[in-house]
Order: sequence, then structure tokens, then C-alpha cells
Amino acid sequence: MTPEGRLSAAIDLLHGVFDQPRRPADAITADFFRARRYIGASDRRAVSDLAWGVLRQRLRLEWWVGETGARLTPRLLVLAYLLLVDKRKPVEAARLFDAGRFSAGPLDVGELGVAERLNGKPLMGKEMPDSARLNLPEWALPGLVARFGDRLEAEAAAMEAGAPLDLRANLLKTTREAAQQALRAEGLVSETTPLSPWGLRLAGRTPITGTEAYKTGLIEVQDEGSQLVAALVGAAPGMRVADYCAGAAGKTLAMAATMNNQGRVTACDVSVPRLDGATKRLRRAGVHNAETHLLESGDRWVKRRAGQFDRVLVDAPCTGTGTWRRNPDARSRTGAEDLRELIEKQREILVTSSHLVRSGGRLVYATCSLLPEEDELQVEQFLKAHPAFRAIPLSAAWPAAGLAGAPPMDGEHLLLSPGAHGTDGFFCAVMERQA
Repeated sequence: MTPEGRLSAAIDLLHGVFDQPRRPADAITADFFRARRYIGASDRRAVSDLAWGVLRQRLRLEWWVGETGARLTPRLLVLAYLLLVDKRKPVEAARLFDAGRFSAGPLDVGELGVAERLNGKPLMGKEMPDSARLNLPEWALPGLVARFGDRLEAEAAAMEAGAPLDLRANLLKTTREAAQQALRAEGLVSETTPLSPWGLRLAGRTPITGTEAYKTGLIEVQDEGSQLVAALVGAAPGMRVADYCAGAAGKTLAMAATMNNQGRVTACDVSVPRLDGATKRLRRAGVHNAETHLLESGDRWVKRRAGQFDRVLVDAPCTGTGTWRRNPDARSRTGAEDLRELIEKQREILVTSSHLVRSGGRLVYATCSLLPEEDELQVEQFLKAHPAFRAIPLSAAWPAAGLAGAPPMDGEHLLLSPGAHGTDGFFCAVMERQA
């Protein structure tokens, strides 16, 4: 493809993203290229890099286009990206829109006027409101300010940076050292993660699912922060464990490994496709002590199994603010109403799942959110209403989980962030039902 054709394809891809505002951009991108198999690998990378570059800077680009008085369109956001991020001159940007039959089509008079008004502007202007300057949606700012205070600017910058690819060595089949050697034999050089004893890190976006190490279940894709959450559950051989919001079962897999395939772990979710995907992952990883359960409205499963589990993990649905460096489109896909609904759903899930925990057992609540109202405020409210449970401080839960060294931060609970720890943002609280 020519540069002009790539730009046109990126605009088409962005139209798909903007036309389906509630659907994740990575799923839309996968469908986009699946329907255009004629686009080669290098062209796919160039098209997606441009489209995702726009998504990463969307709030700033929208503010600048809005300042010109023009109506927001994918074409204008791409044009603004060329001018403000790539620092191209208006004539050069206009040429990319109008050169050949596969181009996006010439800029009209209004678009040319926008180009002239944005020419030479900085991406982050002093006159910008905090939301646009920090590239953070308005609805999330109060919680993020409460969380980070004067560190917010550094954390916001870290949320914009591209995330590495973290892997977890599957201890049911290998060791971390052997998994690292297997990757090296396939030309992939990795580093060990500083906090997780199972983790390996690859720089940037690396195709991993086609490797023999992945196909044979030696490794799984899992952020280091997620690995630490699974570790803090403290699932040991012979235990009964419930992964209450299992999704695709990434943490189920990690806990099955710490259990050495002994005992029973139940992966629960409300989605059949997610549980189907979990079953395939469990099979590839060589997990034999796991089962899946579909949670349905009015399900009596919790009541029948009340007090039967040694460990219950609640990886609660949340805004995903901790994953914005991987999912930049989520900044615009989630809003204040979503936050309100999720807070209520988290509260209900936490209360319901707590009935599964036996006396002396542990309830572990986790999110991939950086907002206090989804994290410690939820835990504080739960503990106040349920005095049978008490919080286990991180200083005690960390060594009990077999994690080496001191915890990466002070405080009652685990809180990881891209800026401070180089992981996705994660919160984790360990609670125990008192005898």
C-alpha cells in the first residue's frame, strides 16, 4: 500500500471504532483486517499504528479540533494527528489525503482551514483544560487526583506509553528459566519481571501466539500485576478455590499452578464465550483441577456452596482505568454513568461471593482500576457492613503468598500503577472470615 492508501485505511478503521462506541477497539480492528486479508503484515502495522496513535491522543486532538469550531470526524482527527503529533506542514498533510485512487480524497475548504489554524500548534497547549492536557477523561479526574495528587502528571504520562508484553511461565509444565530459554530458541529475548516470580517481559508488541512455547502451554500472556493478584490469593494444593469473575481464566490458570493441580478451582463467569475460551486455555496449560460454572440470574449455586471455599477471588468488573496504556479507546468508551453502575455491581458481587468463604478462609477483592471508589472505598464499606471479615495487611499477605522481598509499596492493600511499578494499574485487598 502507498502512504496515502494506509492513511485512507486508518480513517476507515477509525470510522468503525467511532460507529461502535461501546465495543473495544481491538475487536473492531481484528474484524477490520479479517475482512481485508489482502492487506499485508507491514501495511497492517502501519494502518493500526496510525489509527491507534489517534486513539491514544484522542482527547487532545478532539479539543484542538473543537477549538477550530469544526465538526469532529475521523478525517479531521487524523489530519490533526499529522499536524500536532507528526509535525507535518499543512501542504504535506493535504498531499497524503489526495494522491492516487486509493487515497482518502482531497481536503475540502473547511478542512484546509482547520489545517491552517492547527499549523505549528503544540500538542499540549498551556490553555488546555486539565482533562485534555493530561489526556484523561473529565469523569475520571476527581478519582485520579485523589489517588495520585501531585504525581498525577507522571502517572498520566505513563498511561500514554506503550505497554510491554508480560508472560507468565506455566509452572505445571516448566520453570521460568526453561520458558525463557524456549523463547530465546525462537528468537525472542525476554527479561524476568522484578516482582512476580513467574513473569517474563518482552519489549513492545511481539507476536507470541504462533510460538511453540505458547502453543504447548509453557507460557501464558498475563501482566505482572495480574500475576501478583493471583499470587496473593494464596491458593495451595488441596484447597477449594473459586475465581468468581474468571473471564478468560488468566488468574485461574495461575492459581491452578500454585495448587500444583491438586484440590479444585472453579472458574465462574456470566459469559458463555468467555468460559469457552477459558476451557481451551485450561486444556492447553495442562490444568486438571479446574472446572467452569456459568453464573445465571437467580442461580442457587452460591447458596448451595456457602462456606465451602478456602479462597474466593473476586476480580470485579471495573472501569479498567489501570489498563488505559493497553486500551486507550476505553478512555472514551467509559463514562460517569458506567462508573456509577459498576460501583453498585461491585458492591453486589462482593457481598454475594463472600458467602462462599468458609470460616478461616480468605476473600480477595481485585480490580484493574486506579479509582479509590472502585478500590479501597469498596473494601472499607464491605468490612464495615460485614464484621465477620477482617483485612489482612499487605505486609502479612505478601510473604504468606511466597513473594520474595518487601511489598512494592506501603499501605494496607496492593496498589500498582504504570508510573510507579511499570505494570498495569491493579488494586488487591485480602480479607479473612474470622472463626
